[in-house]
Parts: sequence; structure tokens; C-alpha cells
Amino acid sequence: MLTVTVNEARLEYDIHSLVKAFYPKENVKVITPETAAEKKASLEESVRISIRLTAEGALVEIEGHTYSWQAEEAYSGTEMKKQFKDAWKKFLYQTLCEHTGKTLPWGNLTGIRPTKIAMGMLEDQKSEQGIYEFLTREHFVSREKAELSLEIAKRERTLLEKLHTDKGYSLYIGIPFCPTTCLYCSFTSFALGAYRDKTDAYVDCLIRELEDTARLCRGRILDTVYIGGGTPTTLEAEQLDRLLGKLKELFDFETVQEFTVEAGRADSITRQKLQTLYRHGVTRISVNPQTMKEETLQIIGRRHTVEQVKEAFYLARETGFHNINMDLILGLPGETQADVGNTMEAIEKLAPDSITVHSLAVKRASGLGRWIESNGMDLLQNTDDMMRIAADGARALGMKPYYLYRQKNMAGNFENVGYAAEGKEGLYNILIMEEKQTITALGAGSISKVVVPGGRIERVDNVKDVDLYLQRVEEMIERRRNLFRQLNV
Repeated sequence: MLTVTVNEARLEYDIHSLVKAFYPKENVKVITPETAAEKKASLEESVRISIRLTAEGALVEIEGHTYSWQAEEAYSGTEMKKQFKDAWKKFLYQTLCEHTGKTLPWGNLTGIRPTKIAMGMLEDQKSEQGIYEFLTREHFVSREKAELSLEIAKRERTLLEKLHTDKGYSLYIGIPFCPTTCLYCSFTSFALGAYRDKTDAYVDCLIRELEDTARLCRGRILDTVYIGGGTPTTLEAEQLDRLLGKLKELFDFETVQEFTVEAGRADSITRQKLQTLYRHGVTRISVNPQTMKEETLQIIGRRHTVEQVKEAFYLARETGFHNINMDLILGLPGETQADVGNTMEAIEKLAPDSITVHSLAVKRASGLGRWIESNGMDLLQNTDDMMRIAADGARALGMKPYYLYRQKNMAGNFENVGYAAEGKEGLYNILIMEEKQTITALGAGSISKVVVPGGRIERVDNVKDVDLYLQRVEEMIERRRNLFRQLNV
């Protein structure tokens, strides 16, 4: 346990993110003046970092060492200006670098969308050199990551020009069932065995949402459709046929530029399901191994083999799919640099059209936290070399990076990057990261995002629990109606 005390409640997110990045093996807790007294008392013995903001700057004590900072602009205590906060984050980052002897690849950036900075500066007509210098000098981003961020922002900007960001929208449909729950998963996901007798009712509710959404979005241009989860192909072929048939009946697909279904796990994929997807015009699917190491698949709870992954991939090709993505995760339990190399060799032989490389993120809602308590953090490793092996493998297949995002508590403090061959990029992936377009989301645990004039984002969510969703679907529909009505969408 590593506890941080701070006398200002509005900084805990950035403090936690930075301290956790420098001390990845520690369970970091941040105590503010608002923290409950009983919690403070229970954590007092584990306090190792103390932070005190003053009107003139800050004082930081780390394990007996004191670091001070004099702000150029005073902090009144009632209004925290952006300049003060930015300068404070720079000081804290440099202090942690000095104390630990480490630097971070993304410097002091704590948000999940670093490419938004580069994208915004491109839209403001800033030069590429100016953007690069801003990232490296103001945020201490490494040369490699700054170049990657700029490369992706430029590519995203070109791809977004194809879409109707103002008058258009995208549709997300969530299928929250999986064959089993993976060790690292924190998404809305329910093991199919316990819900098999409710999947028909779930499809009924999705269709009810689709019917209302078709009316709600009449007159807007549908750009992309994404069916995710969970694992959508846990549904039976007949259920997929019913859902997709209704979807194509209710919405005008003449304008749809991308229709994605995450087939996902090899143990959910059958010839009949793939044929159903293909018949309904799905243009892009995922067959996600995460790793091509048999032992790791068993550890993380994916009850399929490497051979099944290959069979599912070849079956998808045989069915006619020419845009297949494969997801990989670096930093999985016990995996080494050699394992990543072996996985990339196997993936290169399959030659998918895109690869999404994830850095393992330790989520409190996942089973991975319990696994770490039993086995320790030392078995979770991700390094620059591992990331480079994956990037080199993708580029060897003619792919270029096209979208990027980060998550809290990522192995190695790295990022998730999507690589794709020309014309095979996942447009929805860019939209969900850059938040340039309204996304109407259906199903348990989904969140609709409405982009209003000026770029402000308004959200409305569906309940996560499947049983509650089945009971309250009309309430979910009314929530969305009200949001659209209020915003005159």
C-alpha cells in the first residue's frame, strides 16, 4: 500500500494516475480533506507521500525527501486556473522522475486520449514541429510517442473527412454475453451459461430499442454500425439473423461506410454464424486471440486453443470476409519478450487486415486483481521492446497506426494502438476516441454520446445488469428520447 495525502480535493485523479505510473506494483490510495475519517485512520501507517498546496506553490514530501515549487501565478484556493494546474502537474512529474530515477513514455499526460492534443493543434493550424515540441517540452512525452501521436492524428483527420460529423451518427449495439469471463475483463460481460435462457428476450429488447432509435434518428446520416460486447457471436445464428434482419429493415444502409461485428472468441465462432453475418452485409469482423501461447490462454480463462483461433480465422476468410481484425494483449501473466515474438510470427502467417495491440490494464472490476494478490505483479511485464516487436510485426504486414488510446493502470504505462492496412481502418474506433460524432448506443451497459454544437458531449447510459435491462428497457428508451429532445437533436 502507498498512501498519498493532499490538502486539495480537485487533484486526486492526476495525483493517483502519476504516482501509480511510477509505482506500478503498489496499491495507491489518495487521501483528501473530504476523505472519511475512518478511512484516513486506517491508511495513516501507509502514508509515504505528502502533498501540500499553498498560495505560492507546493511542498511535496516523498519517503523523507522534501521537494518545493514556487508557482509563477498564485493559487487563491477557490479557483484553480488551468495554468496553475498544468504547472503543478509538470512539477509533480519532475519530482517523481527525480525521486525514482525513471521517466514515463507519455510524460505527465494522464488522460486516455493523447492524440486529441495533436488533433486539436492540427485543427488550429499549428505546425507539425510545433506540435512535436509542445508534446515533448510541455508534457515530457518521449520522442517516439510524440511522433506516434502526430502520425495517428494526421491519419485520423484524413479518415474523419469521409464521415458526416455534424449531420451523421453511428450506432452501437452491445451483446454482453461471453462463453466465459476473461481474467482481465472489466466490460459489461456475463458468462453465457447462466443467461442462455434469457438471450431471446435480450434480442427482443434490442429490437425494441432499434425501433425507437430509427424514429429518433430519422433524417440523420448513419455512417457506421458496430456490434460489440461481450462477444456478439455467443448469440445463436438464428438470433443473429433476427437481430441483423431487423436492423437492416429499420435503417438505411446506403450511407453506411462500415458495419462491424466483433466475432471475438474462437470458441463462439461457427460456419453458420459467419455465413449469417456475411449474408447481412457485415464488412468487418474481429477474431481475437489476445495471445498465441496456449498456456496463457488457459490462465486468462479463454477456453479455446491456438489451433481454434487459426481455424476460425481461415473459416472467416473462406466465408468471404476481407477485413478481419485481431486483438492482442501485451503484459499478460507470465509472458516474455520471446512469447510476444512467437505470437507476432503466428499472426503474420495468418495475415489479418488490422491488428489492435493492447497493453494490459489492471482493472478493479476484473478478476486480475485477485490473481495479482495470489501471484504478484512481477509476472505482469510489458516493455519498450515488446511494444516494438508488435509494432514491427504490424508494419511488416503493410499496416500503419491509425488510432490510439490509453487506460489507467496499463502495464509499462504504454498505450493501445490500432494498426491497419490501407482502407481497412476501423472508422468506429476513431469516432469513439475522438468524440466528433453522436453515437447512439443500445443494450445493457451501453452509453450514448450526443455531440452538441460547440463540441460539448452529453451522455445517457443504460443499466449494466442484464436482468434490470430486460425489466427496464422502456425506461432506457425514454431516457434517450429525453436527452435528444432536450438537445434538439
